[in-house]
Amino acid sequence: PLPPTSFLHRSGSSDPYCIVKVDDEVVARTATIWRSLNPFWGEEYTVHLPLDFHHLAFYVLDQDTVGHDDIIGKISLSREAIAADPRGIDSWINLSHVDPDAEVQGEIRLAVQVLEDGRGRCLRCHMLQARDLAPRDISGTSDPFARVFWGCQSLETTTIKKTRFPHWDEVLELREPPGPPSPLRVELWDWDMVGKNDFLGMVEFSPQVLQQNPPNGWFRLLPFPRAEEDAGGSLGALRLKVRLTEDRVLPSLHYQPFTDLLMESALDPTEEDTASPLAVLEELTSGDCRQDLATKLVKLFLGRGLAGPFLDYLTRREVARTTNPNTLFRSNSLASKSMEQFMKLVGMPYLHEVLKPTVSRVFEEKKYMELDPCKMELGRTRRISFKGTLSEEHVRETSLGLLTGYLGPIVDAIVGSVGRCPLTMRLAFRKLGQRVQERFPQVEHEDVKYLAISGFLFLRFFAPAILTPKLFDLRDQHADPQTSRSLLLLAKAVQSIGNLGQQLGQGKELWMAPLHPFLLQSISRVRDFLDRLVDVEGEEAAGGPARVLVPPSVTVREGYLLKRKEESASLATRFTFKKRYFRLSGETLSYSKTPELQVGPRDVPGALPYLPLGAPRFLQNVNELNQWLSALRKASAPNPDKLAACHPGAFRGARWTCCLQAKRSAAGCSRTHSAVTLGDWSDPLDPDAEAQMVYRQLLLGRDQLRLAQLSSHGPLVFLPGDCPNVLVRQRTMAVRLLAVLEDLDRAHEEFQQRERDQAASRPLGP
Repeated sequence: PLPPTSFLHRSGSSDPYCIVKVDDEVVARTATIWRSLNPFWGEEYTVHLPLDFHHLAFYVLDQDTVGHDDIIGKISLSREAIAADPRGIDSWINLSHVDPDAEVQGEIRLAVQVLEDGRGRCLRCHMLQARDLAPRDISGTSDPFARVFWGCQSLETTTIKKTRFPHWDEVLELREPPGPPSPLRVELWDWDMVGKNDFLGMVEFSPQVLQQNPPNGWFRLLPFPRAEEDAGGSLGALRLKVRLTEDRVLPSLHYQPFTDLLMESALDPTEEDTASPLAVLEELTSGDCRQDLATKLVKLFLGRGLAGPFLDYLTRREVARTTNPNTLFRSNSLASKSMEQFMKLVGMPYLHEVLKPTVSRVFEEKKYMELDPCKMELGRTRRISFKGTLSEEHVRETSLGLLTGYLGPIVDAIVGSVGRCPLTMRLAFRKLGQRVQERFPQVEHEDVKYLAISGFLFLRFFAPAILTPKLFDLRDQHADPQTSRSLLLLAKAVQSIGNLGQQLGQGKELWMAPLHPFLLQSISRVRDFLDRLVDVEGEEAAGGPARVLVPPSVTVREGYLLKRKEESASLATRFTFKKRYFRLSGETLSYSKTPELQVGPRDVPGALPYLPLGAPRFLQNVNELNQWLSALRKASAPNPDKLAACHPGAFRGARWTCCLQAKRSAAGCSRTHSAVTLGDWSDPLDPDAEAQMVYRQLLLGRDQLRLAQLSSHGPLVFLPGDCPNVLVRQRTMAVRLLAVLEDLDRAHEEFQQRERDQAASRPLGP
């Protein structure tokens, strides 16, 4: 809930959106929810963070079509606060006021010496440079100077105009004041000709640090130490679910025995074996972690070309434990979650091809549709009729025509998409249908095999994508309330078709009855579609080289960007930029005028995509920007020659606009951000990272494994009817799993010790 009086339109509403920052870098932006004080985003981001990040910040803003967007409030979470609970944060948190003095960023480089002479102690502070300072002026830069305090004394550097990357190279000397030892404080300010100067950040060092280890290097700027103002909920509140997972990924050879053990489960012909590693994992994983585990396992088995056997193993376990076919795959079991994540990982391009044309039409045409009499707004029809308010019956007939006009192309696209469905999905559905039919062969259960497949494809894939297209990358923005209602009606209809009409005429939604003839007509077509979908031969192919993060031949990302010639020395005009279609693979970045033009792999000398980093006017596209940056970081991960610094500005007027250096070949003034990347369903396979996460999940059940190994009172997972052979297998598997865990524990400890030794031998300095 947001405040009803601040930053609002005359309508008493707001157009809120959120941005997410990792330290000072904007990594994500939600869609705008139009005209709402109680927005629901439901957006989820996975961000791969550097180990030394400090905090996450969430800003809520009100979008304005004219002028700057208004900041409603923020929430800042330190790394320590997020990591305090392994389950993460899941709660409502009040928004706080945004204090300009707390919105600092960047680093300062200095070298301090404490010297003694006949007159006492002298502190010599060599002010070298700063980088990535906050822009305080309307030009997007600052006029920074530094002020040094030691006791009651202070000195200032010169002011460097119009830069966020100042180079001072000045030495300031201060005599030790009388009295007890004093800390050293260095403040950075933006000089203003009119009004007061703006605070840019500070660093402070205690007397003990000055005496024992004088600072020398880069230091992160901090805000003034002050208690955060509690707005008491007057600015509204934001509900967040944030979880931090920190891990060290070992080289591949250390995970080989563990992954081989997991693969045995998928290749085991036993229908129901409670001794397998996958069975143990499922029993040890709580519901809220099961989706993450399913995603990692699917990726792990995809990399080995065993996603089909993996899903088949889980299906066999699920159907063996199910006695009522009406409850099959209705729970959030590992089998259900794994099939759901498998469809997202393998079938998202297929989903886009089938649904995007019609979903885009619904967004663009903005037709009013409603069948529920309790929700009809008859007064709305006055805008489109000169005869006054239309009757309820007329609105129902008009809405029915519009709905069938959208549903028809959706059903046509689905039933005509057999050849476009990925082979791995078709093979998985074929096995699923076979296992269900073997478990429920009775004539009265002949529809169960259809319902099992359509339950995943229609109810867990097509219908959710229609309901919330933003979450499936079908649209860049969430739907407005009217379009959202239309999508809900379409999703309900698709869900009814996926249920093969079993619940038509039942429940509380009898107002859907006018659609029933169309739905019943579509069900027979869907049955035929499902039969053709599983009528496929062949075996699954490997999902990709297991040890390659981005295979060279794979296109990591493609889309339109603006290309600018590097040699242009004047101010950029709109004619300087050319729109081109770029393709990024694991080896090359290439472009062409249109997507249809297939160009061979080539480097792009002298022309790089124009990525407007940090420019407020481009903040709307910050997600697309960060997706490109993430793709570039992933593709360049194996490159040992990556630059550690770059110039975020341009070389114009015989100097760099960012740091004002006069040499074109001068070293970069800003660090390259190579550690923060976005993770999504299209991420390439990374088997080592996936195996590490599964290993961590299994560690949570180590005590139960030890109990199964040592106890003589039964198996780890006791089921009625277990025979002695099953108990022996369970104890044998517990011994093997514990041995693998101990080997990985030992490898982690060796790497940690090696890192500690390297840190101890590393020389101090910048």
